[in-house]
Amino acid sequence: MQKSIGMTIQNLGGQVASVWEALLPTTRNLVERALLSTATSSGARANVPYDARAEWELSRLLTALDERAAEAGALALNPEQLRELLHMAAVCVTVLRNEARSAEVFAQLLKRALHLCDYRCIDSLADTLTARIAPSEVCELARVPDLAVRIIAQEALMQMPTSALVELLGDPVDSRIAREAIKRQAEEYGSEEARWVVNEFIRTDASEDEI
Repeated sequence: MQKSIGMTIQNLGGQVASVWEALLPTTRNLVERALLSTATSSGARANVPYDARAEWELSRLLTALDERAAEAGALALNPEQLRELLHMAAVCVTVLRNEARSAEVFAQLLKRALHLCDYRCIDSLADTLTARIAPSEVCELARVPDLAVRIIAQEALMQMPTSALVELLGDPVDSRIAREAIKRQAEEYGSEEARWVVNEFIRTDASEDEI
């Protein structure tokens, strides 16, 4: 299996091979096991360590694969090479979609799915967003330049408990986004808890204006 993947990587060329060689052995093992599970249709998740370093490395590998796919027309990859490249990219997406914990990687996956009009992947990512990453990370996602990604993150914030958003109000970076989400919960969802918090906003703001 290891030799076969190594040969496949070398055949793909571009930056893919150099990124692959720079991966930690545990990250390579993660990809190899994921590829094996798809080949055997077992659907089993790789029983190897997954951490922030693995996430970062898989993100880099996915970027290299996507860039190579974009170059495929000019550099004339044959159909088999292109099929292998797209399959490996799909496996990276699956692993990241199941394990990712950072706003940066969620943004990468969402932008990629939006570009490909992969609505099933978009829905899956949106459904797991608040369960997978911390509220502050969702706020970070709500600040990315891509409008569509920001909208998805803003909708995810509205699904959070108001109490979780209140905890962000003391953060100088996240407070504005959290306040907006609470206001929308009050206005669009009719949340009594959110309305109470909004009334507190109004009273606090009025008191500050009088000073």
